[in-house]
Amino acid sequence: MASAAEQETAHRTVRETREAAEAVGAFGFLGEPGRAVPPVWPGAPTPLGARYRVGPDGVAGTNFALWAGGAQAVEVCLFDDEETETRLPLTEQTHGIWHGFVPGIGVGQRYGFRVHGRWDPWTGARWNPAKLLLDPYARAVDGDFTLPPEVYGHVRDWPQQQVADTVRDERDSAPFVPKGVVVHDDDPGDEWADDRRPKTPWADSVIYELHVRGFTKLHPGIPEKLRGTYAGLGHPAAVDHLRRLGVTAVELLPVHQFAHEDHLLKRGLRNYWGYNSIGYFAPHAGYAAGGTRGQQVEEFKEMVRSLHDAGIEVILDVVYNHTAEAGEQGPTLSLRGIDNRGYYRLPSDARRYTDYTGCGNTLHVVQPHVLRLITDSLRYWVTEMGVDGFRFDLAAALARSMHDVDMLSPFLAVIAQDPVLRRVKLIAEPWDVGSGGYQVGAFPPLWTEWNDRYRDAVRDFWRGATPDVRDLGYRLSGSSDLYAWGGRRPYASVNFITAHDGFTLRDLVSYEHKHNEANGEGNRDGTNDNRAWNCGAEGETDDPAINTLRRRQLRNLLTTLLVSTGVPMLVAGDEMGRTQGGSNNAYCQDNEVSWLDWSLLEQPGSYGLYRLTARLLELRRDHPVLRRRAFFSGRPQTADGLRDLAWFTERGEEMTEEDWWAPASTLGLFLSGRDIPGRDARGEKITDDSFLTVLHSSAEPVDFALPGPPWARQYELVVDTSLEEQAEEPGTVFEAGTTVTVPGRAVLLLRVRA
Repeated sequence: MASAAEQETAHRTVRETREAAEAVGAFGFLGEPGRAVPPVWPGAPTPLGARYRVGPDGVAGTNFALWAGGAQAVEVCLFDDEETETRLPLTEQTHGIWHGFVPGIGVGQRYGFRVHGRWDPWTGARWNPAKLLLDPYARAVDGDFTLPPEVYGHVRDWPQQQVADTVRDERDSAPFVPKGVVVHDDDPGDEWADDRRPKTPWADSVIYELHVRGFTKLHPGIPEKLRGTYAGLGHPAAVDHLRRLGVTAVELLPVHQFAHEDHLLKRGLRNYWGYNSIGYFAPHAGYAAGGTRGQQVEEFKEMVRSLHDAGIEVILDVVYNHTAEAGEQGPTLSLRGIDNRGYYRLPSDARRYTDYTGCGNTLHVVQPHVLRLITDSLRYWVTEMGVDGFRFDLAAALARSMHDVDMLSPFLAVIAQDPVLRRVKLIAEPWDVGSGGYQVGAFPPLWTEWNDRYRDAVRDFWRGATPDVRDLGYRLSGSSDLYAWGGRRPYASVNFITAHDGFTLRDLVSYEHKHNEANGEGNRDGTNDNRAWNCGAEGETDDPAINTLRRRQLRNLLTTLLVSTGVPMLVAGDEMGRTQGGSNNAYCQDNEVSWLDWSLLEQPGSYGLYRLTARLLELRRDHPVLRRRAFFSGRPQTADGLRDLAWFTERGEEMTEEDWWAPASTLGLFLSGRDIPGRDARGEKITDDSFLTVLHSSAEPVDFALPGPPWARQYELVVDTSLEEQAEEPGTVFEAGTTVTVPGRAVLLLRVRA
């Protein structure tokens, strides 16, 4: 609690600021030069942020509301095109929310906040009114963060560096930081109504992780001025690729307004991935083609409309676990200056930050106003921006109560009961870097999870490092050991082999070691646990045998992913063999290292990989046995002993318990389509073809005996990954009991004909 003297000092500063502004008496941004500073009416504490509306007596203006529970005074600061600043005090406070209505302030107005209070970092108090702060609820942001010394709340170059963060910097940061923009709040009406969304069932979903800028930057079919932007992703050339490929959803790397880290800017680099959020309501301005005075909002909506029209859902990768303000040595951009102790988790040494994220700070989600910030943001993106779901970065950090990860935490409880959020797709990255943070399989119903155990098992099998087949068997069949509880289904597992973080698929078969030298961190960044095999040479090679093997391994990995039970996730460019030159941490490579090279589709091998991917996705779409909504029972379905799932050795015999725990390089997986649990939309029983998948990771060919009755009498070859191009016409037909030769390192997918 501030003393009476401290409060009087803060209020005197605000009064002096207003008197100075009134003496200037010019508000060019109001459209009337020479107009006096407008009054600040009481306004309303809700909604939070800057909301243009018609106020009392039919007067139009903007209501400003900011939660700053421990502050002594708050000013809203308005900027014209010449960067002239006018500060207006918000004198009303309701339950920690400072608010006021300013008549005459309209759409396009740029603004920020200055918040007054105690400076005592030793107790976590870091108020500094010299720093202009971004509104956490800003719908649009104009400008970029460059992080000169003036934007830090403390004196960065203080001689005693060990206490530098405790000395307040009095320089004004306004000339160096972006401003929020007042935007027009459209009534969403029925624009994003359920019947106008794709609403793809989870079991039918195929996720395609992409970067807005990287996916479109080099696309030859997109007009140059639209490349790298939301408008570029919504362009028919981009949408057509996604539609032809057959994916049902795009998962966009972070599009919330983010800032670049100081250490990157000093090296001439920028944060490319965007996992450094600072504005949870604003589309990142750097991806806008049409302007940053609010135009980015409509441009984003148009992109979503284009994707929806093609039947493609939009999922956002969101970073609510930490912000771009980093640790105690970081800049003061928003929440730190608004109420540091109210927004962030602080340890007993309140000068520091509790860091479960590896990024310097952790949002204190247990606090009601922080939980409100997150859920308000999520609802906004669903109801007003049209998105269909979210992938939560380091979701375990959000699920922590006071310290431990708690699946009954306030965050998860609020999501479960929210009428908007419980209906959208929710994907957890089920870990953080804190103690007890690894939570794969632990999230409650409604949630799906990135399944890194699937990734590791499949990588290990194809590089020849599988100690036994038990773990691989669980992963290929939906990971029932992780998810068969609490009503969860196979689609709780988001299966992936690669993601933005790590090697691309092509690099996974071309490199065994990371090559991150371009990041300027001495190749220390990025994981060393790649589980990769370079096929005999590190990096690019002219050896035709190695390149042939690598292309086959790509086909093996993609085929395995797309015939597995669960929700497959592809990474943009893997379907055409994109490389990052061995970088497994290209987070700061906003260049050709990360951008998709669309010329790959002109190369026969890469185009063949793309066609195989599209064909496998078509098979998946046509065959419900590959998209099961319930776990396999493994029990006989019929009197003849046919089971819904069976595992075979190369002898054509069912695996025994001993086989299950032994190493194996050859595995047969039989999926029965005779009696699939559930009913179709008309209430009819679901039946389908049955399939036998043979996976063989050894270099030498193997003879595999095709199982006979009750499994099948005949098999038709559908996919053979040893072939560079798959046949378009029906494949070879084999009689049951026939021994077929499976080439070294290959997958055979066979359909039961009778």
